[in-house]
Amino acid sequence: MKSKPCRESFVVKTSHVLPPDTNNFGTLFGGKLMAHIDDVAAIAAVRHARNPVVTASTDSVDFLAPVNLGHSICLEAFVTWTRQTSMEVFVKAVTEDLLSGERKVCTTAFLTFVAVDDDGRLVEVPEVYPETEMEKKLHANAPIRADQRKERRKQSKEFAEEFGTAFPWDRA
Repeated sequence: MKSKPCRESFVVKTSHVLPPDTNNFGTLFGGKLMAHIDDVAAIAAVRHARNPVVTASTDSVDFLAPVNLGHSICLEAFVTWTRQTSMEVFVKAVTEDLLSGERKVCTTAFLTFVAVDDDGRLVEVPEVYPETEMEKKLHANAPIRADQRKERRKQSKEFAEEFGTAFPWDRA
């Protein structure tokens, strides 16, 4: 399987922030932004794998700046690192006041996807290689993020086992 550069998975999506997308403060719903993030990240992962993908994890999403009604939201995503069947995808979201031209990064996030076949079985993905300085930095630090995800997943499984499926009032 031939390795691919990060740029081959690059995705850009720009949307206008309209009233149905906003909360009572006139800013974009956090969940709506997270849906945009998952969407562009999945497209980047499919472009890299050329197979269907499923989201395995989303690292923390910190909202750094509000996305106001009437502004735009532009998301960029690309695959930064791969393992045998998984891909780490970096997403940057920038909000723009379309009248003034002022732009702010409103969030960054890392998501992990796994490639699957039509029956949902894991399939191998090509290796990815960085070319730009930014890609090289993200690629070099990816193993640290992967270890953090592995530990977080272990803790999530422990919580799931401890709390189970019963409602709180049924646990007595």
